[in-house]
Amino acid sequence: MNNWKFCLKNVLTEIRGIKVKENSMCGIFGCILKTGTAAPIIHQALKRLEYRGYDSVGEATIHEGKLFIKKDSGKIDEVHKLHNLDDMPGSIGIGHTRWATHGAPLKENAHPHVDCGGQIAIVHNGVIENFSQIKLELENKGHTFQSKTDTEVIAHLIEEAFKKNSSLRLADAVLEAVKRLEGSYAIAVISTNEPDKIVCARNESPLILGLAEEGLYCASDIPAILPITRRIINVDDGELVILTAEEFEIRKIADLSIVTREIKIIDWTPEMAVKQGYPHFMLKEIREQAACLRNTLRLQEHYLDLMSTFLDRSKEVFLVACGTSYHACLAASYMFSKLAYLATYPVIASEFVEQHGKSVNIDSTVLAVSQSGETADTIAAVNAARLRAATILGLTNVIGSTLTRISRVYICQQSGPEIGVAATKTFTSQLSVLAQLALRLAKKRGKISQDEMDYIEAKLKKIPEVVDLVINTQEEKVRLLARKYRDAKLFFFLGRGISTATAYEGRLKLMEIAYVPALAFPAGESKHGPISLIEKGVPAIFICPKDDTRKAILGNIMEMKARGATIITLVEEGDNEIKSFADDYIELPKGIPDVLSPIPYVIPLQLFAYYMAVEKGYDPDKPRNLAKSVTVQ
Repeated sequence: MNNWKFCLKNVLTEIRGIKVKENSMCGIFGCILKTGTAAPIIHQALKRLEYRGYDSVGEATIHEGKLFIKKDSGKIDEVHKLHNLDDMPGSIGIGHTRWATHGAPLKENAHPHVDCGGQIAIVHNGVIENFSQIKLELENKGHTFQSKTDTEVIAHLIEEAFKKNSSLRLADAVLEAVKRLEGSYAIAVISTNEPDKIVCARNESPLILGLAEEGLYCASDIPAILPITRRIINVDDGELVILTAEEFEIRKIADLSIVTREIKIIDWTPEMAVKQGYPHFMLKEIREQAACLRNTLRLQEHYLDLMSTFLDRSKEVFLVACGTSYHACLAASYMFSKLAYLATYPVIASEFVEQHGKSVNIDSTVLAVSQSGETADTIAAVNAARLRAATILGLTNVIGSTLTRISRVYICQQSGPEIGVAATKTFTSQLSVLAQLALRLAKKRGKISQDEMDYIEAKLKKIPEVVDLVINTQEEKVRLLARKYRDAKLFFFLGRGISTATAYEGRLKLMEIAYVPALAFPAGESKHGPISLIEKGVPAIFICPKDDTRKAILGNIMEMKARGATIITLVEEGDNEIKSFADDYIELPKGIPDVLSPIPYVIPLQLFAYYMAVEKGYDPDKPRNLAKSVTVQ
């Protein structure tokens, strides 16, 4: 294969206890066979990726120098019924299941995407944050775009590389393209120029290779490949891969140095593979949060600007949501107040019409927050506000949902599908977006210094690393705490300021999946009634970042401790004073601004709820009486 070398080394960490740092949004698959037809294999592989969540599907193959493509919005079986995904010639091909992040779930936005000449096809998992600038540059050079996606720019970048140098190999053209990209990506590319190769590249999105006697495969996840082969090679960030039917090569994108990596034999069952080796989706999704947060930091700035402009113009702002999303809104009300000096009203959606329905008017703005974009109570509240001429803004995870269709401006939170019923990465992703909005609004209103804004923005960019650190250093301690307190009959969750929202969310998670009665309230309210329930040994969990509320919450801890409560604290590393009053504590990194503290501080509470459910023998992915999206009132 020219001067590229066949090479291998280590692929995955030990299967048991594997710690995955990946975010599943779209699903990609590619195969290149020695003999036979690729399309039916791609079709079945995409079916095995359905669990990841998707809104569109497509395949591309090459046969006799021609590119064949079939794609559409909808479920795989629906698209197959319309287009017969198996009826595509060729022994090489790529496929994709799409979760929309840029562009609605329409046929033209489904992958694969092609260049102007219809010779290059690409599938992509991830978010390209600088695609707008690249697209404008390419349009000025005469390129015509068919979709609203960020992905399509990659196909045109590859085409542009060939225009500049027609003697380039496909791998070299892909290399030139990915060096322009900022953001996350796992891509697979085929071209009629080299119909015997698939070229892949990865940065912050999952990508693996599969080796079999019949050919070679690439995919975003193990389940796609598992029935075909158990011989797996992992592709790491910053690597480029060339596949043929006989062999593969891995190179570093930065300097083209060769990478060696050994084959790993996967012994997972299909059920384990779907969960990437984790026992439950909830634990997998808790661990995906750092990757999700990185994607939320890649939002298009003009959407943040536009939404913050509407917020700035409004005379009153309501933050409307249910459940976990309401807790994110509650935290956001502190962010907007502290950073932008904007008073907002967080309202539980089912109460909005009765509480505020008659007072809403043309000067009101409703920012509705819903993971699914279909939550019945939230949509009902929004529709009532629309009838009174209020401006509707939306924050959701599903482009094309009802909320996106009825909002004046909407933002996609970029967290990808969440399969566990109890929301985890939904909460932290929403908080990240809302923090960015609050900062953008603060800039418009000029209420805090540039130095303070720069400091908080820098800290926000570091939050994904902080979340990873919390999980990697505190998870085992949290698991042991769950074992210690698994028989407790009642829990208290207390915080002050923005940490009140963290307390509410921690309480909700514990009740949702471990079925343990729990109370949450601002710590200052404890002596106004709740403290009467304290008996010896009742666990009281205090969220104690080192902020302006610390002195006051220390007094609340002492009140509870004096009445026999068992004190568990979430504290900043090195806060020995609060630790001295605690029976147990979880330490979090220093230097987290108070307005961002709910993001890392909720992680131990999510893990605690998860391990409490496991200790009690419950399935945390399927809490009783609950549904992922509540679409009835």
